[in-house]
Amino acid sequence: MKTALITGCSSGYGLETARHFHAQGWNVVATMRTPREGILPQSERLRVLPLDVTRPESIAAVLDQSGPIDVLVNNAGIGLFGAFEATPMAVVRDVFETNTFGVMAMTQAVLPQFRARESGVVVNVTSSATLAPMPLVAVYTASKMAIEGFTRSLALELQAFNVCVKLVEPGYGPSTRFTQNTGTRMEGTIPEAYTPFAQAVLTAFSQPAMVTTESDVAEAVWSAANDRSGQLRFPAGADAVALAQSA
Repeated sequence: MKTALITGCSSGYGLETARHFHAQGWNVVATMRTPREGILPQSERLRVLPLDVTRPESIAAVLDQSGPIDVLVNNAGIGLFGAFEATPMAVVRDVFETNTFGVMAMTQAVLPQFRARESGVVVNVTSSATLAPMPLVAVYTASKMAIEGFTRSLALELQAFNVCVKLVEPGYGPSTRFTQNTGTRMEGTIPEAYTPFAQAVLTAFSQPAMVTTESDVAEAVWSAANDRSGQLRFPAGADAVALAQSA
């Protein structure tokens, strides 16, 4: 029986991915900064553990408690919407700490066991913002584009050890409340000069022709985790698939 460790499971894509892997009969280590009761089924095959991917000691503790794992799903992330001009560099660094460096730190922590066993899969969840330019998400996009390049190179680096590295690229999921986990990061990031443009962008976001659901992403992560064809990218959701095909 295989084990998946999934980050960012408190809501949205991570929560549904944890449910999906569990439903397929896997052992699941579902991690989140602050564990929440009752959001995942009670099961001997499912453990909920606290994890802050920006803290090395938290990463070490969760891996110590998890035991051997077969798949790491780097899903934890934070959103950010705003004009780059008005985004403090402290906020930029904060976004990169979770979306970029947190993914790298988790990956680096599991690679010794994968390499030693000559098996294992790392699935990095990025965004369809890497497939086509989108306004007012420059910082968020940059943090995810960094992981795209990281994943492409690492996949080649680990081939000799039979370790796979994959990308899942979700589209726009209104139900995930993209900016809810930003806290105070968005304060002041839409200055008056940008307001008319920002309003037009938000109106377009509120009337999407196609959207991505949590189950779309969970199924794409499942496919990536079990793929042995050499495929690197797995767009998730109708909008992401359309963007990938037109790229």
